Amino acid sequence: MNNMFEQAMSLHYRLDSLRAEHRELDEAIARLCSDPRDDELTVRRLKKRKLLIRDRINIIEHMLEPDNKA
Repeated sequence: MNNMFEQAMSLHYRLDSLRAEHRELDEAIARLCSDPRDDELTVRRLKKRKLLIRDRINIIEHMLEPDNKA
């Protein structure tokens, strides 16, 4: 039982870290896009990373609160 609690806490910690990174990427993308001399390649890479992080967030959220409809 204690191991399950530790795993859940670890997932919550990872989820918080991913959410923070997602926000930071969002801010970085906004800053780059506001500059007319923006680096399009960098913006695309950041957006791709942001989508990857969003997918990981969704996976962890599902692990913590699985859909009971299945």
